[in-house]
Amino acid sequence: MSTPLVLFAVLLLGTGAMRLVELAVSVRRMRSRGERAVVAEPALFPLMALLHTLLVFAPLAEVWLLARPFVPAAAALSAGILVAATALRVWTLSTIGVAWNVRVVRPEDGTVVTTGPYAWIRHPNYLAVILEIAGLPLFHGAWLSLVGLSLLNGLVLAIRIPTEERMLAELPAWREAMADRARLVPGVF
Repeated sequence: MSTPLVLFAVLLLGTGAMRLVELAVSVRRMRSRGERAVVAEPALFPLMALLHTLLVFAPLAEVWLLARPFVPAAAALSAGILVAATALRVWTLSTIGVAWNVRVVRPEDGTVVTTGPYAWIRHPNYLAVILEIAGLPLFHGAWLSLVGLSLLNGLVLAIRIPTEERMLAELPAWREAMADRARLVPGVF
């Protein structure tokens, strides 16, 4: 196995391990708040779990089965995207703190976050995930995975964001704070 393929596998498996840690943190936070805080999303969460499982294994399978070549320029672009995504994710999670969750959870009173990346967009963590889903397969030229996973993520977000925003819109402070902010890209969308 080539060094780039080993590095790619480590990158993908590390992402999978990070997702499992995020899930464990999320479950612990939901238990501390009680199930009544979780907004019903019956089909969405399993679809999200599938997406993130595929993110770990589909690009690796594509590279292995279709003998995708390693292209240093694509890997460099991927690395830049992943650094930006990681920086945005760290900034987002450090800003939102214990309010972050993998599920749609009603925030506690007085916890609407308007600082950090939330000063510009409503959903910075979703933007970080979009960048990760594009950047990870790109590292070793898994183009089919990049396109397929991005489309699946688009479907997930087309359901998830409105679900989350309907719940958040019940909070006058959120409606007022986020009325002029774009969802994902300042001044665009």
